[in-house]
Amino acid sequence: PNINDIKMLKKRILLKLGSNTLTKDTDHISRGKIEDIGRQIAALKDKFEFIIVSSGAIAAARQFVKLEHNGEEINVKQALASIGQPHLMRIFQENFRELGLFTSQCLLSYSDFENEQTRANIKNTINVLVANNFIPIINENDTVATDEIKFGDNDKLAGLTASLLSADILIIATNTDGIYTKSSLTTSTPKTIEAVSDLTKLLKEIGESKSTHGTGGMQSKIDAATIAQKAGIETWITNGLNDNFIVDAIENKSTFTKITLS
Repeated sequence: PNINDIKMLKKRILLKLGSNTLTKDTDHISRGKIEDIGRQIAALKDKFEFIIVSSGAIAAARQFVKLEHNGEEINVKQALASIGQPHLMRIFQENFRELGLFTSQCLLSYSDFENEQTRANIKNTINVLVANNFIPIINENDTVATDEIKFGDNDKLAGLTASLLSADILIIATNTDGIYTKSSLTTSTPKTIEAVSDLTKLLKEIGESKSTHGTGGMQSKIDAATIAQKAGIETWITNGLNDNFIVDAIENKSTFTKITLS
């Protein structure tokens, strides 16, 4: 078979990395975690192609600077995102390159998805990158847009991107073993909802909690899964704090929430 046939056989994974995963629930980006992610992508690259939506620019900046400000908190966060984004990309680039993986940066805004021409441009550009074995690392363009900072840790962006790029699976990495049943949280023995297609049932189970670094709680993950499900894409909500979390989910060796197509 020619190279295009081989490429068509690969499943496309859109991997969304929240700040809590990339920092391992600490105050700074974990190089070890980024290396763990790269190692898994390298191990899976014959069967899967990866597109990453990554948060963490603000967390990356906080390692280096404390900003003086008189302005709005949101502007400070936008400034931090601007400082942190190149650092975040450098950490990805350095760690992935050692594993023989090449990265590229794509900064998107929600308004890009509303314009037909821009949508086509994003899709074509990212398909060229992936076809040439570059891993696109997408973040919201935080210096001009405030949606991620305000509305939820890139989850929605991941859902829209997965839909636009016809991913096979949307994997959302967070700091829990998926979505827990409400009743199990009251007894402090979290029980994961393992497979579900009815999102209205899932909404009844979620609480109001938000993650420590990220801005998205489970609500924004279900919003992303809703967008993905409408596009015929399964969503897996996995615990990104565990080593090997992508491979383990694919091999069904871990506990996570799989939102299937109805």
